[in-house]
Amino acid sequence: MFRYFEERIPATDRGMPGEPPDRLGAFYWFFIRQVRWYFVALLLAGLTVALLDATIPFFIGKLVTLLSQTSPDVLLREHWHVLVGMALFMLLVRPVAIFVQNLITNQIIASGFTNLIRWQSHWHVVRQSWSFFQHDFAGRIATRVMQTGVSVRDSAVSSINAVWYIAVYGTSALILLGHNNPWLMLPTVFWFVCYATLLRIFVPRLKGRSVEMSEARSLITGRIVDSYTNIITVKLFGRAREEDNYVREAVDYHTNVFRGQLRLITMFGLALALNNAILVVSTGAIAVRLWSFGLIEVGIVAMVLPLTWQIANIAGFVAQQVTAIFENIGAVQEGMMSIAKPLRLTDRPGAEPLKVAKGGIVFDHINFNYGRSGGIIDDLSLTIKPGEKIGLVGRSGAGKSTLVNLLLRFFDLEGGRILVDGQDIARVTQESLREQISVVTQDTSLLHRSILDNIRYGQPHVTLNGVEEAARRAHAHEFIGDLEDWRGRTGYEAHVGERGIKLSGGQRQRIAIARVILKNAPILILDEATSALDSEVEAAIQEQFESLMADKTVIAIAHRLSTIARMDRLIILDKGRIIESGTHEELLALNGHYASLWRRQSGGFLAEEAA
Repeated sequence: MFRYFEERIPATDRGMPGEPPDRLGAFYWFFIRQVRWYFVALLLAGLTVALLDATIPFFIGKLVTLLSQTSPDVLLREHWHVLVGMALFMLLVRPVAIFVQNLITNQIIASGFTNLIRWQSHWHVVRQSWSFFQHDFAGRIATRVMQTGVSVRDSAVSSINAVWYIAVYGTSALILLGHNNPWLMLPTVFWFVCYATLLRIFVPRLKGRSVEMSEARSLITGRIVDSYTNIITVKLFGRAREEDNYVREAVDYHTNVFRGQLRLITMFGLALALNNAILVVSTGAIAVRLWSFGLIEVGIVAMVLPLTWQIANIAGFVAQQVTAIFENIGAVQEGMMSIAKPLRLTDRPGAEPLKVAKGGIVFDHINFNYGRSGGIIDDLSLTIKPGEKIGLVGRSGAGKSTLVNLLLRFFDLEGGRILVDGQDIARVTQESLREQISVVTQDTSLLHRSILDNIRYGQPHVTLNGVEEAARRAHAHEFIGDLEDWRGRTGYEAHVGERGIKLSGGQRQRIAIARVILKNAPILILDEATSALDSEVEAAIQEQFESLMADKTVIAIAHRLSTIARMDRLIILDKGRIIESGTHEELLALNGHYASLWRRQSGGFLAEEAA
C-alpha cells in the first residue's frame, strides 16, 4: 500500500519545465502546480482533521452534562448510543483521518515533491554556462539545490496546516461559544485581535532575519568547502590558522544573526503566552460567572475551558509553524539566487546537431571582451584547414585560452562568428559541438568515480577491453593495476577521490589522455597537455600523440615551445591579435616576437616574463 502512494510523484521523470521565476510566490507555484492536486488533497485532509479535533471540547462538555444530569443507573441505558458514537469517533474516525493526512504528507509529498524540486533544480543549474560556476562556491550552489527542495516542501505543508488549524479552531470556537452565550465570545475576539497584531509586528522581522540566517549559513558552507577543496594548498603554505580565521568570520557572523533571530522568537513566545493566558483566564471567569447566575449549564463550563486551552495550544503550534515557515522562506529566497537564474548560454531555437566531415575551422572577425571595455580578442580572423595542426603562442593574457573557450562556446561572441566545416557554432547545439572536440588541459580534473568511469566518459558504451586499450596507449595501464582505494577496490574499479586527488598530477594527465583517445573526436585541443608528465613518460606519449593527431584538426597551446615547434603552423598572439604566423623555421627567420620568445627559453621553458 505504501509503495502505491510513494510512487505518485515520479521525481526524475523530466527536467525543469521552463525557466524558474525570480519572484517568491511565482517560484513556489512553479513547483507546486506540477503536483497541485496532491496539495488540494492535503488541504481537504487538513480541513477534515481540524474539524474533527474541534469537536473534542464539545464531546467533553456533552459528557459532563450527561454525568451531571443523569443518574448512574440509567446513564448507559438511555444514552449508550451517544457514548458509543463518541467512542467510535475517537477510536475510528479521527485516527483514519489523521492516517490519510499522514499518507499524503509523508508518502506522497515528502520524498517525491522534495526530490522533484532537487532534480529539476540540478537539471537547470548544471546547464548553466561555465561563467556561472566561476562566480560562486560549488559547495554553496550544491547546498542551495539540496536545501531549497526541503524548504519549499516544509513551508508549503506548514502553511496549509497553520491556516486550517487557526481558521477552523477559531471559527468553531466562536460558533460554539456564541451559541451558548455571546459574552463567552468576547475574550476570543480580543485574543484574535491581539494575535493578529503580534503576527503583524513579529513576522516581517522574522522574515528578514530568516533571509540573513540562510545567507550566513550558506557563507559558512561555502568557506568550509573552499578550504576542504583546496586542502593541499592550505597544507603546502601552512595556513591552517588563516583558514581558521577565514571560517571563524563566517561562523561569528552566523552566530550574531542567529542570536538576533532567537531574541525575536523568545519575545514572540512571551507575548503569545501572555495573550493565551488572558484568553483562558478571562473566558473561564466569564463562564463561571454566567454559571453562577444560572445562565449556562456546568457542561458548558467544561466545554469552554478545554476549548480555549486548545486554542491557546494551537496558537503556539501555529506560531512555531510561522517561525519555521519564514526560516524556510529565507532558505528558498537564498536558493533562488542560484536556481532562479535564466540560462545565459542556450541553444538557439531550431539548432541542429553539428556535422563534422573534415574539421575545418574559421574565426571570422571575432570580438570578445568578457563584457568589459578593452579588447581581449579584437577583430581576429584565422582559418585552420581540415587536418591542419597549429600551435598558439603568446604571453599570459594574450588570448590563447580565450580563443579555445570561444571555439568550445563556453562564451558567446560579442562580434563575428566561428565556423566549423562552414557551420556557425552559434546555430548548432552545444552538446553536438563539444562532442566533436576533444580537449586535454593542464589542470586535469577527474570525476570522483572509478578509473573505468573516468576513462569511459569519453565513450560511455565502450567495453572494458576498449578502455584498457586506450589506457595502454596513454601509458596509464601500468599504474592502474596497482591502484587500491579506501574501500579496497582495485585497478579500474578504484575510485580516484574528489577531482582525482588520490592520483599524482602525471597519473591524472594520463587518465585524461586515455579518455580523449577513447573519444576520438575529429578536432583536438591540447592545452599544456603534457605539462604534468616527466620527460620519459612525455616522450613515450608523444608517439601516441602522433597517431592521435593523425587525420585530426589540432590546436595546441604550450609554454614549452619545443613541444609545438613541429606543428604545421604557429600562430603568435599578443593582446588578442595575431601578430605573426608561420612554421617554426619561418618565424625564426623572421626574427620577430616568436624568435625573441624562443631565445629566452631556458631548459625548454619560457622565461617568467614570457609565461
